[in-house]
Amino acid sequence: MIDFSSSSVFKLSHIDPAEIQPQIAGLLLEGEVLLVAAKTVRDFVVFTDKRIIAVNVQGITGKKRDFSSLPYSKVQAFSVETAGTLDLDAELELWFSGLGKVRFEFRGSFDVTYLGRLIASKIL
Repeated sequence: MIDFSSSSVFKLSHIDPAEIQPQIAGLLLEGEVLLVAAKTVRDFVVFTDKRIIAVNVQGITGKKRDFSSLPYSKVQAFSVETAGTLDLDAELELWFSGLGKVRFEFRGSFDVTYLGRLIASKIL
């Protein structure tokens, strides 16, 4: 499992979900749809219509990967912080039953409010 308590785990930039699709196709349920994808240099996060999949690429070759599935049904609360003038990063914090807080940081002009609406539509 990824150590979500480390604030340096995810500083993500938006990418086209189709770029990630082949790497997680085997994990997706029938009919599960990729909605948003973001990545660091090696790691990435995908928001589907059912869950969040966080992927930690490990080792020198990057062939070993840790896939963490975070279902929206276990989210108890969430917080969205948009980017500002001096602080250019946006943040999404989610509190999961049995896991605790998970924090994602997004670089630049990432539309974190869309993620807030997505999560709200799944848990409220």
